[in-house]
Amino acid sequence: MFRVLFLSVLAFSMFGYSHGADNLPLLFEDNFAKGSDRWAFSDSSCWKIVDSKDGFKALSQFKKNSAFKPPHRSPYHFALVKDLSVGDFVLETKMLSTIKDYNHRDLCLFFGYQDPAHFYYVHLGKKTDDHANQIFIVDGSDRKKISTKTTPGTNWTDAWHKARIKRDVSTGSIEVFFDDMNEPVMTATNKNFLWGQVGVGTFDDTGDWADVKVYGVKAKGK
Repeated sequence: MFRVLFLSVLAFSMFGYSHGADNLPLLFEDNFAKGSDRWAFSDSSCWKIVDSKDGFKALSQFKKNSAFKPPHRSPYHFALVKDLSVGDFVLETKMLSTIKDYNHRDLCLFFGYQDPAHFYYVHLGKKTDDHANQIFIVDGSDRKKISTKTTPGTNWTDAWHKARIKRDVSTGSIEVFFDDMNEPVMTATNKNFLWGQVGVGTFDDTGDWADVKVYGVKAKGK
């Protein structure tokens, strides 16, 4: 099935659209004005819709402790877009960290999600080490960093920040942008998962998300 999905996605990419948000169709957007019914949660008790002080609705992961126990060392909190699996894609969102500042202060973005033991995620952490501020893969074992480029750390403040992931399955390219949408802060190359769901979350912190958009190529058969 993985091969069939990949060939469908690759053919559509080659003959339908070039890569990047400017050339990929908009598949999903949510400003949370109508609630959170379009999302699937690892633990729904940890999430709610809130009114941002900036005047818009946001999806809030507000509780650190979760009943969800991942099968391998990986994030506890995630919300995935329902009924959408993509190959090539661009995910854009605004994010607000709501936890007290510390070295592993983080928010995460998820993609290539197959199941709780197989997916990628971006950990945007305050200070970089082997387990923070990296691109990770969970592939039937504890998370493993696959970043080929990162920064000394993500400059979290108590204000909203913009984030973006760009994925090209034909090359395996993964690019992550934070605030500056022209220069990636992280890169990786990996082809283990060529399709999957996308979403937002944290490892074990708290945070809010707003204005989520997904451009991309749907994985046929999913």
